Amino acid sequence: MRGFYIGRFQPYHNGHQHMVEAISDEVDELVLGIGSAGDSHTPRNPFTAGERVMMLTKSLTEFDLTTYVVPIEDLDRNSVWVSHVQSMCPKFEVAYSNNPLVIQLFEEAGVEVRQSPMFRREVLEGTELRQRMIDGENWRDLVPDPVVDVVEEVGGGDRIRHVADSDSNGTSGDDEAEL
Repeated sequence: MRGFYIGRFQPYHNGHQHMVEAISDEVDELVLGIGSAGDSHTPRNPFTAGERVMMLTKSLTEFDLTTYVVPIEDLDRNSVWVSHVQSMCPKFEVAYSNNPLVIQLFEEAGVEVRQSPMFRREVLEGTELRQRMIDGENWRDLVPDPVVDVVEEVGGGDRIRHVADSDSNGTSGDDEAEL
């Protein structure tokens, strides 16, 4: 059976890895959809789709599981979002999500949805990880080692700090021009 798991993976972290580990007990193949694939270089979405493909592909090698990593651009029409996802991905029988909107949309489209418990959600959450990167705090222990390598390769720490500074639009007290 083939499953589907979507996330923005900004960045891919140990909570995602734990979810994939749990899913791997139930499916033979897994399609991982990289949501908001067109977004990058912002505090909320600092990494490109290609960088996230690298994070996932390198992190998933430890599983005995055939995986497909598929970037999926946002579609601002929720009523047809599942069809959009299905058109971009290999066919799948079950979707995995804990996101209420994603669950609702897949269920309305007749796709079975399975949820799993969140793993250390209080620290394994993208917003927390990105803030730690901005603040220069420890984030490396919260992501698989290959993600650390990718973030360092692409200068992700410097990038997120830079875009966070430029995103403040003057609230930092600096007289820098807006981009």
